[in-house]
Amino acid sequence: MKRYLVFIFLLLTGLKGFANGIYSHEPSKGDYNLVNYRVDSLKILLAPTLNNKDTPIDTLTINRINKLASEFIDINPDSALYYGKMAIDKSIAIKYNKGIADGMMQTGIVYTMKGDYDKAQKNLDGSKLLYIKIKDDKGLAQSYIALGRMYNRIANYNLASFYFSRALEINKRIKDEAGIAASYHNIGMVADNIGKSTSALDNYFKSLSINIKLHDNLSSANNYNNIGEVMKEMEIYPKSMEYYQKAIVIWQASKNIQGVSTAYENIGEVYLLEKKYDEAIPYFNKSMVLTKAQDDKDGISQLCNDLALCYANKKQFSVALDYMAQALKMATDYKLDFDKVVAYNGYATLYNLQKDYKNAYKYASLGKKLADKLGSLGIRSTAALQLSSALGGLNRFAEAFEMRKEYDDLKDSLKSDENVQKLTSFNLESKFDEKQRLLAEEHRHKDDQYQQKIQRQGLLSAIFFVIILGMIAILIVYYKSKRKQQKINVMLEERNNEVVLQKNNLDDQAGKLNDLNSLKDRLISVLAHDLRAPLSTLRGLFGLLEDDSITHEQFLSMIPQAVKKLEYTSDFLDTLLFWINSQMDNFNSSTKSFTIKEIAAFEVQNYQEQAAEKGIKLVDEVPDLLSVAADPNSIRIVIRNLITNAIKFSKQDDTINVSAHYQDDKYILLSVKDSGVGMSEKQLNKLFKSKVDSGTGTNNESGTGMGLLFCKDLIEKCNGKIWVESKAGSGTEFFFTLPVAGVAKEEEVAMAS
Repeated sequence: MKRYLVFIFLLLTGLKGFANGIYSHEPSKGDYNLVNYRVDSLKILLAPTLNNKDTPIDTLTINRINKLASEFIDINPDSALYYGKMAIDKSIAIKYNKGIADGMMQTGIVYTMKGDYDKAQKNLDGSKLLYIKIKDDKGLAQSYIALGRMYNRIANYNLASFYFSRALEINKRIKDEAGIAASYHNIGMVADNIGKSTSALDNYFKSLSINIKLHDNLSSANNYNNIGEVMKEMEIYPKSMEYYQKAIVIWQASKNIQGVSTAYENIGEVYLLEKKYDEAIPYFNKSMVLTKAQDDKDGISQLCNDLALCYANKKQFSVALDYMAQALKMATDYKLDFDKVVAYNGYATLYNLQKDYKNAYKYASLGKKLADKLGSLGIRSTAALQLSSALGGLNRFAEAFEMRKEYDDLKDSLKSDENVQKLTSFNLESKFDEKQRLLAEEHRHKDDQYQQKIQRQGLLSAIFFVIILGMIAILIVYYKSKRKQQKINVMLEERNNEVVLQKNNLDDQAGKLNDLNSLKDRLISVLAHDLRAPLSTLRGLFGLLEDDSITHEQFLSMIPQAVKKLEYTSDFLDTLLFWINSQMDNFNSSTKSFTIKEIAAFEVQNYQEQAAEKGIKLVDEVPDLLSVAADPNSIRIVIRNLITNAIKFSKQDDTINVSAHYQDDKYILLSVKDSGVGMSEKQLNKLFKSKVDSGTGTNNESGTGMGLLFCKDLIEKCNGKIWVESKAGSGTEFFFTLPVAGVAKEEEVAMAS
C-alpha cells in the first residue's frame, strides 16, 4: 500500500523549508513536537502583522506564511489550505511572483489530498508557469514532483513518469541531493504501479542511499515502506515485514500519524495475504481511524476494500458489501481509477464467493476493461481470474476457458518476471549493504584522519603550553612586584580616606551640635514666652481680684480664657517633654498594634468645641478596622498637632476632614485636610525644618513653630513618612504613613532573625 508516499514523502523532503525554496537536510527532524514548535514559532513571528491590518506586508512575511502552510500539510491540511490561499492573496497585492507560486504549490498539494483534481491541476500548473517565469529551478522541480504525484494518483502513469523524470534532471543539474532522492522515489513508485518491480526497487534503493547519507530518517522510512511493498508483491513476506518494521520504528518515534496509519495497513495486508483475517482486521481498523483523521480519500478507499475482502473470506457478506460500497463510492467520487479497478475486482471476488455469478460477471467485466486501460499486470490478472470464475459459474465455458487462458498468460508473464525480480531484489540489497559498508569505512577513515589531526594539534598545543608557562612565570614575578606597590598605594589611600572620613564626621557632629544649640535656644525662647504668658495672665488676674479692681462676676468671666491658655501651655509642655524623652538614647518606643480609629476619634471629639467656636466643621472619616503598629502616644501627639494647626488656619464655614485608608499592603495613609487659607510654596519649603516662624491664625492665634518638627521626628521613629500638600487660598492637607500591624510584626521578626 503506497498511498502514504503520494503526499508525505514530498512534504518531508521536497517541501521542508519550502518558504525559502530549499530542501531540508537536517538530521532526524521528524519529531512531531518539533513540528509543533516550528508552527508555534512561525505564528508568533506572524502575529503582529496578521493581527494588524494596517501593517504593510513584505516578502519575508509572505515567505513565513508559505512556510507555515507547508508545516501544516502534514498535521492539518485545512490550515495548510487557509495559509496557502492567504499567501497567494497577499503576494498578488504586492506582485510577488515567488510568493504566488509557493502558495499555489501548497494549495495544489492539499487539493490533491482531498481529491479535487481540477483545482489541484489549476494551482500546480500555475505554480509551474510562475517558477519558469522567475527562473526558479528548485521551485520548478518541486512543482514537477507535485504534478507527477497528482497524475500518479489518478493513474495517468505516462504523465506522472514524465514529470518525475523532469524533476530528476533539474535536481541533478542544481546538485540538490534531497530533491534527487525524492525524484528517484517517485519514479520507483510509478514503476511499481505498472508492475515493473525491478525498476521500482532500483529507484527505491537509490533514494534510500541518499536519504541515509543525509540523515533524513522520515524520508528513509518512506523508502523502507515502499521496498516492503515490492517484497510483499513478490510474496517474500518475512522480508516485507522486516522493511515495514524499519519504517514503523521511525514513524512511531516521530509520532507521524499518517506514517503509523500506513504501517498498520501494510501489516494488515500481509496478514490478509496469509489468510490470517482475524489478525488483519484490527490493524485495518486502527489504520482507518488515523486515515479518516487525515481525510486521505485514497487511503480510505483502499482500507474499505481490504476490510471487505477480510469479511468476505470470513463469510460475513453483508459487512463485506457495505465496505465494498464505500470503497467504490470513494474511488468514483474522487476519480481514483486504480482504486476503482481494485473495488470492481473486490466486488467480483465477493460475488463469486457467494456464487452470485451474474453480479460477479458485471463487476469483473468493469474491472477488466479499466485494468486493460491502465495497463497494470497485477490488477489485469486479478480481473481476468474473477471474470473467468464468473463466466464458468454462468456456464459460459468457452469464454471462461479463453479468459482463464488470458489469466494464465498474464500470470506466466508475472511469474517469469518474479524470478528476475527476486534475484534483482537480493542483488539490490547486496549492493545497498555494500554501499553502507563502504560508507561506514569512509566514516572510519575520516575518524582516523581526525584523530591524527588531533594528535598533531596536541603536540603543537604542548609546545605552546611550555611557551605560555614561561610567559606566565615572567608575568607572575611582574605581577607580585606590581601587587606589592598597589598594596602600599591602597594602604596610603585608606589612611587618607580615614582622615577625610574623620574630618567629615567631625563636620557632621559640629553641624549637629550647632543645630542642637539652635534648637536649645529656640526651646528656651519658646518656654520663656509660652510659660510666662499664661503665668503673667494668672498673676494679673489674681492681682486685680486682690485689689478689688474687678468684681467677682468679671473675674469669673475671665477664667475660661485663662484656662484655655493654661490648657494650651499644658499640651505644649506634654508634647515637648515627650519629644525630649524620645531624643534620649535610652528611650524605648512602646510600639504596639492598635486601631487608628480610637485615637483619631478621641482627638476629633476633644477639639469639636474649639472648632465650633470658629464656625468650623471637624469631621472624622477614619474607618473602624484599620490597625497600625506604632507608638500610640506619638501618634496621638501628631494627630493633635495637625488638628490644632488646621483649626488655627481655617475660618468660619471651613471643613476639616480626618481620614485614613490602605496605601498598599504594607502601609496605611492618614490625612488631615482643611479648606482654610493654605500656604504659599515658600512657606511649604520651610516646613519640617529646625527653624520655623509660626504665623498667626485666622483669629490671631499664636504658635511656637515647633509642632511640625516634633511630628516629623515622631512619625519617622514609627517607621513612617510625613508630607504636606497646599496651595494659597485652597486649603492644606497633611499626610503621614504608618506600618500595617501584621506587616510590621513580620518585618521585625525577619530583622531579628
